[in-house]
Amino acid sequence: VQLQASGGGLVQTGGSLRLSCAASGRTFSNYGMGWFRQAPGKERELVAAISASGRIAYYKDSVKGRFTISRDNAKSTMYLQMNSLKPEDAAVYYCAAAGSSFYYTRATEYDYWGQGTQVTVSS
Repeated sequence: VQLQASGGGLVQTGGSLRLSCAASGRTFSNYGMGWFRQAPGKERELVAAISASGRIAYYKDSVKGRFTISRDNAKSTMYLQMNSLKPEDAAVYYCAAAGSSFYYTRATEYDYWGQGTQVTVSS
């Protein structure tokens, strides 16, 4: 499956962005999906993940209540709504597809990756 992430940009602290991840090539609804981020000098970390059906979601503690992951299987697209952004949320955000219908918390469990979209949060 091919993944294309978009929606990043520059936003002030407290602002919002919505990231999108468009999938093509295979049946999107078969895959658990995740959003990862990587800041300079830091390891890639899972921000949020969602099962293939969209019924089960996972969030990193620091984004709970601020970020919402969702997917539209009819449009083969996953989203990450990010509200109340903080400077520490700044990173390159990547979408990824897992090898099964469930999601995983480790990057090594994801088989397909998008190219990343930059999120910058000014203080």
